[in-house]
Amino acid sequence: MIKKTLIQSSIEYIENHLLEELTLEQIAAYAGFSPYHFHRLFRRTTGMNIADYIRQRRLSQASVLLLHSHTPILDIALHCHFESQEAFTRSFKKIYGLPPGRYRQVFASLSPYLDKGESIMDTTSPIKGWFLSGTDTPHYEIGLDHHTVHTGSTAAYLKSIHPVEPFAFATLMQEFRADHYTGKRIRFSGFVKTSNVHLACGLWMRVDGADQQILQFDNMNNRPISGDTDWNHYAIVLDIPQTSEIILIGILLNGTGHVWVDGFRFEEVDHSIPVTNLEPERALPNEPLNLAFEEL
Repeated sequence: MIKKTLIQSSIEYIENHLLEELTLEQIAAYAGFSPYHFHRLFRRTTGMNIADYIRQRRLSQASVLLLHSHTPILDIALHCHFESQEAFTRSFKKIYGLPPGRYRQVFASLSPYLDKGESIMDTTSPIKGWFLSGTDTPHYEIGLDHHTVHTGSTAAYLKSIHPVEPFAFATLMQEFRADHYTGKRIRFSGFVKTSNVHLACGLWMRVDGADQQILQFDNMNNRPISGDTDWNHYAIVLDIPQTSEIILIGILLNGTGHVWVDGFRFEEVDHSIPVTNLEPERALPNEPLNLAFEEL
């Protein structure tokens, strides 16, 4: 118990000095151990070594800056103690599945709780064709379930595995080229089951054009799933404009909980099926307003 308390105290010390220079010797001295014995104790208690823990926490801080600020990526990398933007990009992509710039472009619009090339496949993913990303991925898990299924023998799941920071989210997702779908109306649908979803979850789909500008988007923000729900069918329907370049799809979990998905389908539908595209929160006026600044 005393050793566990010391480890908890050392973690607090790391958190309080996360964006400062930190060495194993400093942290071990604070805890009152030799570096060798402290490293062994920390690894046995937390399941990871000191360097990995600090790197993951700094990457988590970087993910927040990417989504909640306009700070250049190089400045974020140096602020979080990476020696170069290239080293930061490699480490970030390994954890979050996307390069930092692409992560910022995709997720700044994805979660309703946020302020407003190369292959990105995570080869370590346990689910072929899919990968985990989001704001706090070390605290989430994806995998295959052979017991809780809707049809067939396997379902996929996304769940929180540790307490997460307020308004953290994760997604099981993939992206692909839009070439075969331009000019069509597409429905992305599937079956979803939830347990103890604290904030919300839902399917999401996004269509990007040149320079990753958003052309069509829906994350079920206006019809979220929460709490405990049995298997049910949900769908997103979007038009894929001729200028589309990339399509992204997935299941989103905001906060804590456990989500199972099964039987996803991605198919063309006729135009009698209404689209679910979420309109911008603030509609633009049709003409300039108050040019003389005299209107109240």
